[in-house]
This record gives sequence, C-alpha cells and structure tokens, in this order.
Amino acid sequence: MNVRNCQLPTKEIIRDKILGCWIGKNIGGTLGGPFEGKTCINNLTWYERDPGGSPLPNDDLDLQLMWLDMAEFYGVEHLTLRHFGEMWLNCLIGPWGEYSNCRYNCLCGFFPPLSGACDNDGLNRSNGAWIRAEIWACLCAGKPDEAIRFAWMDACCDHITDGIYAEMFISAMEAAAFCISDIRELIRIGLSKIPDQCRLRDSIELVIAGYDAGKPWQMVREEVMELNADMGWFQAPGNVAFVVIGLLYGEGDFAKTVCTTVNCGDDADCTGATAGALLGIILGATAIPADWKEPIGDAIAVHSLDKFSMPIGWPQTVTELTDRVIRLREIGELHDLRSVIPDEDFHSRGIAEKLWHRSSYELEFDLLFAKIGVEYLDKPYLSPGVSSRIRIMVSDSDIRTGVIKFRWQLPENWQSACRSFFIGTRNFCNSEIVTELTPPQDLPDAMMYVGLEVSSDLHDYPTIVTVPFRRNGSASFPRFAPDRDGNAIRRHDAHLGWINKFRNDIQH
Repeated sequence: MNVRNCQLPTKEIIRDKILGCWIGKNIGGTLGGPFEGKTCINNLTWYERDPGGSPLPNDDLDLQLMWLDMAEFYGVEHLTLRHFGEMWLNCLIGPWGEYSNCRYNCLCGFFPPLSGACDNDGLNRSNGAWIRAEIWACLCAGKPDEAIRFAWMDACCDHITDGIYAEMFISAMEAAAFCISDIRELIRIGLSKIPDQCRLRDSIELVIAGYDAGKPWQMVREEVMELNADMGWFQAPGNVAFVVIGLLYGEGDFAKTVCTTVNCGDDADCTGATAGALLGIILGATAIPADWKEPIGDAIAVHSLDKFSMPIGWPQTVTELTDRVIRLREIGELHDLRSVIPDEDFHSRGIAEKLWHRSSYELEFDLLFAKIGVEYLDKPYLSPGVSSRIRIMVSDSDIRTGVIKFRWQLPENWQSACRSFFIGTRNFCNSEIVTELTPPQDLPDAMMYVGLEVSSDLHDYPTIVTVPFRRNGSASFPRFAPDRDGNAIRRHDAHLGWINKFRNDIQH
C-alpha cells in the first residue's frame, strides 16, 4: 500500500473522526472498567450493565483533558517539558503508581524526563503513558512524526524505554488513521516508530505471527502472557499487544474489536479505550454502531483532576472536547500552514530514532538566547565523596559567533575540577562540554541543589539555573500489590455497607 503523499479528508470528516475517537475512548473504557486488573480471559459481548448515558471516569481521558487545557493556555507550538511537569504538579490529583512518583520527582526539581526515570522502578514501562495518546493524534492528524514528538514529551513524564515507545506506537497509528483505514498498514506504521530491539516490538510481532498462522486469539493471548510473565501486571508490552490482538481479530468490526481487546484481561479499561479510540477514528462517529454509542451518551466523567487549578477548565461533553480540539487545530493552521499537510512518508524513522536516543537523565533550561541542557552521565544520584560527571550542552543559540560562560555556585565543601568554563557557539549549532562535581563526605539532605551561572558575551549579567541532585538511596516509594481478583474492592464495599447500615440503625 502506498502511504506516501496521503491526503487528509475534508474538515467535516476530520471532525467526525475526532468525535468518533473520543466516543470510542469512552465506550472502550466503560466496557473494560469493571474488569480492570483481572488476569483471566473475559467473555463480554456488550457492556456488563447499561451505562444509562453515564460513562465511567477514566484517567486515560482525564490526563488528556489536562494536556488539552495546557495546549490551549500556552499554545501547542510553545510547549516544553517544563509545561508538562508544572501541569502535573498543579492539576493532577491521582495518587497512584507512576503518577505519584512523577509528582514527587517534579516537586523535588526532577522535571521530565528525569521524573519518569528516577526512582520509578517497576512502573516506568507500565501503561500510564500510551493510554493518553489520542490528544496528540487528533492535533497532529495525518502527521505521525509530529504526534510522536509530543507523545515522547508526554510519556517521559512518568516512563522510560518501552513505556515511552508504547505511546509513540499508538499515537503514530492513530495520527495515520485519519488518512489510512487498513489495520495492518497502521500497525506497520506504528512499528516504524519504535526500536527494532525492544520488548514492545517482540510482543506485537508475536501477535502478528499468531494471527497470520491462524491461531485463536485466546492462544495468542496466552503466548503474550508467557512472553511478559517476568514483567507482571499493568505493563505496556503485554497490554499494547492485547490492543493489537483486538485490532487484528476484530477485523474492522467495532464491537468485535473492543470486546476481543477487553476479553484479553489485565488493564482492560485502558486496552478497550485505546482500541475503541482507534476504531472511532477509522470509522468516524456516524459509523459507530448505535447500540454502543447511545448507551454511553455525550458526557465526560472525571475523577483525577483538580478543577480549581486548571487554567481554562475541562470540557463537560465529548462534543465540547471535539470542538476545542478542532479550534486548536485551526489556531495551529494559522501559525503554520504546513500543519494540515500530511507527512510525506508515514514510515520514516529519522525523527523517531532521535527520540529513542534522547537521554532520560537530562534537564533542559530555555534561556531564550539558547537552550542549556544538563545531562547526568552518572545519573542524578550522589554518594558521599564520589564524583559525578555532568554534560553541559548548548543548542538553539541565536548568538552568531561567541562564547557562553558557565560557573558553578558550589555549596560548602563541594569541589569541581572545572568550576568555570566556556562553550563556543555559532548560530543554531550544538556544543557541549563534560565537567564533574564532587560532593563532601557529609550529605545530610535527601535533595541537594547546585546553582549554575550562565552568561554570554552579549549578556554580562548571569542567569542562574538550578541543577538538582538526590542522595543515593534516599527515596523509597510504596509498592502496592495489584488487586487481581477484586478482593480488596469487595472488602471495601462490604465495609461501606456495614458503615451505612450502622448509620441507618442510629438514625432510626
């Protein structure tokens, strides 16, 4: 299939596809919600119970409403990793897993991508990122390479490696789905945006091979479980593979796709929501079957955002969400007419490869006249008296020819072999230097902050950026065992029932 020089459909069709994306997201999330965390195979053919026009709340959608608000307030073209981190701090109240770890890291100054890499073991390749890819696909319809750029910025907030690749894979497929309807071709496009050697690719290719061999989806699902048994529950490679099972075995049928996906189990609300969103883009809202669409209604249910901290506020309905995304696209078109021109080659790997090779242990400081990067070559963890290497990078400098001057503001008893140094610059050329810092033997605090003065031959006054470090082994986040069989939920419900009965007895 020729996927070069594809054309976007008309604006009316694009709107119908975006609306279908969000309706499909709500349908799949509501279908799978009651089965989240159960590792057995399910046998659903419709909703467990009629939603009655009230979809279940789902953080898959919540965080995308937060990103929508951020993009509207700051402008899509201005977004930086700091914007993502600040929105996470101010607007997200979900206390669970990698979301909580990201929040704590940002509070300490470990902004993205450090927030996803530091002290996040066991959760940094999980499902939290790829489930929120739709906003970038809708804003970058027909432009997979642009969608994966935002997907990387999003996913690195709380993930690394496979956790990031998963969102790149999904966002590329969904962005391309505005122009292409063939499922196999969309999967090939998604695979072109992830490395050749990673667990995510192995899991997806296992599904493709099983489907082509004519194996039942249940058998392929068990093979995926076996391949990823060492990773455990709620991990991206296995659950994205379940989405691919639904897409292939669903064969373009909306009901069959979302039900097969949810029936694979595990993180069933996330997998069902993503499969529903992709089919919603392909089919458009008007073609989603009425017996799935009408029970879900138009409402949006939110449970993990702080409405008092949102700069603009989240949409109340799927229709409003669609209209606001369309408005952002129109604003983007005013800034750059190329934003409505699809990528020339949907399979190109150049931008994706650059994203794969970006370090998860760096911070970026935008000083307007240049971007200053600080990469922790030995990770940002300090041990008493042990030197730590730091790479200082300069990019996007608008200084024609000159130097940028740096000087460490060292705390008492800290040492550096190169306290002051210079980096030569030319217009928009990248330059770097490696230096090191040695902390004292006494490290009483869990977090330490070192100032780095930055000035240039055109800026005699120094700008000071703050470089954070964490004492090695000082952070310990709680680990919660998954409630695979729903026992904790049943105990909780029974406890609430007992409390309500006690209150009623007192009142009467």
